[in-house]
Amino acid sequence: MSAVSAAAPLDTTTLTQLFQQQKARSEALRREDVSARVARLRKLGEWIDANRKAIQQALYADFRKPATETDVSEIWPSQTELKHTFRHLKRWAAPQPVDTPLALMGARGWMQAEPKGVCLIIAPWNYPFYLAIDPLISALAAGNCVIIKPSEMTPAVAALLSRMAREVFDPAEVSVVEGDKEVATELLKLPFDHIFFTGSPQVGKVVMRAAAEHLTSVTLELGGKSPAIVDETADLRDAAEKIVWGKGINAGQTCVAPDYLLVHEAVREPLLAEIKAVVQRFYNPNGQGVVASESFARIVNQHHFERVASLLEDAQQRGATVALGGHVDERQRFIEPTVLLNVPADSRVMQEEIFGPLLPVRTFRTLMEATDEVNARPRPLALYVFTQSKENQRYLLRNIPAGGAAVNETILQLAHPELPFGGAGNSGIGRAHGHAGFLAFSNEKAVFKQRIGRTGIKSFYPPYTPKVQRMVGWLLKYL
Repeated sequence: MSAVSAAAPLDTTTLTQLFQQQKARSEALRREDVSARVARLRKLGEWIDANRKAIQQALYADFRKPATETDVSEIWPSQTELKHTFRHLKRWAAPQPVDTPLALMGARGWMQAEPKGVCLIIAPWNYPFYLAIDPLISALAAGNCVIIKPSEMTPAVAALLSRMAREVFDPAEVSVVEGDKEVATELLKLPFDHIFFTGSPQVGKVVMRAAAEHLTSVTLELGGKSPAIVDETADLRDAAEKIVWGKGINAGQTCVAPDYLLVHEAVREPLLAEIKAVVQRFYNPNGQGVVASESFARIVNQHHFERVASLLEDAQQRGATVALGGHVDERQRFIEPTVLLNVPADSRVMQEEIFGPLLPVRTFRTLMEATDEVNARPRPLALYVFTQSKENQRYLLRNIPAGGAAVNETILQLAHPELPFGGAGNSGIGRAHGHAGFLAFSNEKAVFKQRIGRTGIKSFYPPYTPKVQRMVGWLLKYL
């Protein structure tokens, strides 16, 4: 059985048969040595290396994404995750001993990671290759079978992932199922052992409700409005470069892109001047306009183009002013990097996750004021702090809950393989990457081994004589 194609009509029986095939195979994978998992992952890495050009072409077809940006944001992090996993998998999979308390002296305990079984990965459209491959690496490292459902909004990448599955894996171990919302709905009816979903909080709730029917565990990588806070001590040129890069990569269609900027009122104008200079340097070095840049992607489809354009229009109607950019071209699904000032708090661009190259800017006078504004919203997926003050850094990191944070940087916290990635509350459940990803797809079986014969706990067996009662009292008092 090959990967199920989007061109074929939805066949619930076929999906069920595929699931059952993987369910049977998962029992064999459970008993495999770690070396077999590594071999499977090495084949995946070799395919990625051999198909770099094809990956670039698929991303260009779906986004007009620059090849270098595909290398940096889709291929490099996938290879980094693979290399990190190769180095550490044997240790992750080995039994992890734990300390034994004095009251249980003579016994031993350890944690033993075992595969969950058959896992579903629902990948998003914004980074359609990397956000399918990254959880796949973790799932295979943990010894699972996997069905991947790529986004129908990026058909070129979905077709590429299907080809990858056919060329690299036994379909009983890894398969790609293409299709639309109806296909995803049918997949969610199956009793998977784990579901890894990346997407919006709204769809995340649908996934979680479906998972509850089978008591299936979930990892939900969602989104939200991630703030960038620039205080009066920040290096403004450095901050501008990193904010523009974090907002401009993939045309802002990044779950951890800075969604709005909170800047100390004393440095708003010089920061804006730096941002304008950086946009010119990055995307308009020849003076022909950003629209002519080969370094700036496009909005993924007409629906999302209209959505982002309507956010810009709504903000202006409510009194926001365009300090930079503002040009849109529907024929190319192009929206220029745009900075908005005087943005009302109740405008849609300040209420909804933008997922586009619009950057609303608001000012603050005190860190408490900035903190209160962020905390008035659902917890963000990322918090970005630009400061040279260790005291300000500590204050903001301590007082603003978020899935993750970066100081004097944007986006790159995802690239650190030792840092777990995930949200908090509305921005997600669970963690991904590296060891955290391996554990997400594993059941941590707790094992307790007792010696044979006389053990300390036998002193407390019935009958509960006065002597036993005294010993229990000693236990409660001292151990």
